[in-house]
Amino acid sequence: MSAVLVAVASVKGSPGVTTLCLALAACWPEPARAIVVEADPSGGDIAMRFGLAQSPGLLSLAAAARGGVAPHGRGTEDARLLWRHAQTLSGNLPVVASPPDAARARGALAVLAAPDLTGGLGLGPLLAAAAHPGAVLVADCGRVDPGSPPVMPLLRSADVMVLLTGAHADELAHLARRIPEIGAWSRNPVLLLAGAGHSIAAVARELGVAPLARVPFDPRGAAVLSGRRSVLRWHHSGPGRSLLGQCAREIADLLAPRAPVPPAGRRPKRAGRRATARRDDGPNDPNMAGRAS
Repeated sequence: MSAVLVAVASVKGSPGVTTLCLALAACWPEPARAIVVEADPSGGDIAMRFGLAQSPGLLSLAAAARGGVAPHGRGTEDARLLWRHAQTLSGNLPVVASPPDAARARGALAVLAAPDLTGGLGLGPLLAAAAHPGAVLVADCGRVDPGSPPVMPLLRSADVMVLLTGAHADELAHLARRIPEIGAWSRNPVLLLAGAGHSIAAVARELGVAPLARVPFDPRGAAVLSGRRSVLRWHHSGPGRSLLGQCAREIADLLAPRAPVPPAGRRPKRAGRRATARRDDGPNDPNMAGRAS
């Protein structure tokens, strides 16, 4: 199975980027091994949500990279470096958590995005880990604005850039003004709608961009991925059993063909059920009566 680097971001509000990243990684089809990296210039949430230690994490990864990591793509040491700076959530999901402080997060990202010894993009540990066969790196890039330069190399290097947006008029109007700018961020952008609002068809007509899917409003499923107590306990049923988790699994299956194609005869199996991610019943659907957490 080929490697995948998925960068997830938003341009307005808080539509649930971090929760979606955790859901995608937790529900990504086997045998791929997924890891979440918080690359949000405004600071991270995962450590606070789950009570993680301050280290290892993005800061320790940046310190190791500053200490002389080889240019990306050379050997296996870079690939292993990222995993050594991860902590593991319940369900054996590895995460590289960012500090909540924006200045420290931006400093770490600036180190990781610095040009390498060849003069190309930096991101050595991230790109090396993402290039490892069977790996899936899901990067939580948070809300991206013109003042987010540290995260731009990651967006441009991603196999797929997933843009998550609310589907109400004010959110879509903001997105519409930035579409020309967003088009330069990634060679392979994908739009997802979060929660209730305008239909996929209406958004496609207004923006000229067809959303891939709608992420449902699922408070119980989001609670599992937010460190909160929930009827759906991670140890017992896992995030994959929730409506949000099922949708994330289907979205992952839809995203996989957009990444480098595996050798013939070794393509990952597609999930049999597609209804959750593809359906678009509009604002009257009770499952869509709100925004992803």
